[in-house]
Amino acid sequence: MTICEENLTSETVKQDTQADSLLTIRGLKISALLDSGWGEIVHGVDLDLKAGEILGLIGESGAGKSSIGLAAMGFARNGCKLTEGEIKFDGIDLMQASEKQKQSLRGARIAYVAQSAAASFNPASSLIKQYCEAPIKHGLMSSESAEKEAIELYKKLNLPTPDLIGFRYPHQISGGQLQRAMTAMAMSCKPDLIIFDEPTTALDVTTQIEVLSAIRDIVREYKTAAIYITHDLAVVAQMADRIQVLKDGNTVEIADTKTMLSAPKEDYTKSLWAVRNINREAKQQSVEDDYILQLKNISASYGNGTQNVLHNININVKRGQTLAVVGESGSGKSTTARVLTGLLAAGEGEILFNNKALPLNYKKRDKETLRHVQMIYQMADTALNPKQTIGQIIGRPLDFYLGLKGEKKQARIKALLAQVDLDPDKYISRLPGELSGGQKQRVSIARALAAEPEFIICDEVTSALDQVVSEGILNLLDRLQKSLNITYLFITHDLSTVKAIADEVVVMLQGKVVEQEKTDVLFAPPYHEYTKKLLSSVPQMDPNWLDNLLKQRQQERNQS
Repeated sequence: MTICEENLTSETVKQDTQADSLLTIRGLKISALLDSGWGEIVHGVDLDLKAGEILGLIGESGAGKSSIGLAAMGFARNGCKLTEGEIKFDGIDLMQASEKQKQSLRGARIAYVAQSAAASFNPASSLIKQYCEAPIKHGLMSSESAEKEAIELYKKLNLPTPDLIGFRYPHQISGGQLQRAMTAMAMSCKPDLIIFDEPTTALDVTTQIEVLSAIRDIVREYKTAAIYITHDLAVVAQMADRIQVLKDGNTVEIADTKTMLSAPKEDYTKSLWAVRNINREAKQQSVEDDYILQLKNISASYGNGTQNVLHNININVKRGQTLAVVGESGSGKSTTARVLTGLLAAGEGEILFNNKALPLNYKKRDKETLRHVQMIYQMADTALNPKQTIGQIIGRPLDFYLGLKGEKKQARIKALLAQVDLDPDKYISRLPGELSGGQKQRVSIARALAAEPEFIICDEVTSALDQVVSEGILNLLDRLQKSLNITYLFITHDLSTVKAIADEVVVMLQGKVVEQEKTDVLFAPPYHEYTKKLLSSVPQMDPNWLDNLLKQRQQERNQS
């Protein structure tokens, strides 16, 4: 055999090995530091990924998805450790590799895209500077070359003004744009493998389409293998060649995407999209004109007030009902909530609560008025004080609004915990960091209930939760509404949730109300053009759905 023939054979063997398996995980076990000490959270999981293949990892919170995704980089987050098993990336054993070897792979050959781009970027550095860090650090290109590559990737990811957007800071672009910029950053070294960890969970449906399409196209173009972590089967169906379902640190089943969608074997797999099928019992209709809240001709602006972000908003909310507010990012949903609570004083208009005008600035509202309007936030992680116990968190509004002290206060805290299905004795002394995402959101609900409000604003309260946990939260809110006659303003981008829980729906676009209708009327044709766009953007359990939607929209653009 000649040297050339030997080299050719060697290269061929390497290519065949890569084609067979880029990443092989066998018997992976991961432990975490729990209340009782170290405990196993991933129990001997196997995983295979070929070069250029996309594997979907799905399951509810605590299934081990993110821990396994990070383990594919030879990494364990704080409080976790890789205890047993084999992790081989292109023949390199990451369980045995030195930290220096693993660092040389991360960013260069293995990249990671986190769920929250906003929390992952350095707020003090421009996007393009952060893009250039990895290729320069790994000695792959100069600063000038990296900037040129960044602009090219921004173009391919359909970011606006690609030659300029990189020089902005993270807070200066939208969530969907930031998620695509993060994907570009992950692609900067043209890695062999990218781990996408819930990259579209917190995005509205129209933005999600753009991000999913951009991610899929760029991964296909560069023939990059990917692990796509999510809890939404309809989303992963558009991305993955195969799907691996996880529960409690174990593999439930593995199959190619079409088989998984058409004939899942396990009941657990079928339950993962249960929230799409929630059916509520019909409520007793409120008196037609019995409005607990009315926003009349509301306009509002940020900063110096020269440009309105809300334009002549009119919204009516009936007592004891749930009004959902939907729309894409930047439509004005959360701004409307801020105006309603008085955190952002409206520049024009009137807010009526129980037929009485509210001061537009919360500082001018009395304690009793503040008590009756409470809010549950999207991210329980940031909404709960990490240094206070659950008892202290729930106890504060009891003290502030109701003046409860001592034994009465403790008894009420325990009653509120029981009301949101948390064992009082088990949770009252815990810190938020010791709770799961769903448990934290239940604590947030208990804190809002502590004030004994008539009206609660739920701002994307299930968007960061998996669908099984979301279903539990929605059922809890529904039960509380019926027993306490609470009215909800439910801000969300999930139209499946809207169908499940809302009596009426307000659709917003660019700071204006497009329409307000009863839910069954809104979801029945004929649709307003923008409402039609929102409805068509909800992912379906069909692997061809995204391709068909993009083709249809391209045809519509061509015809117009």
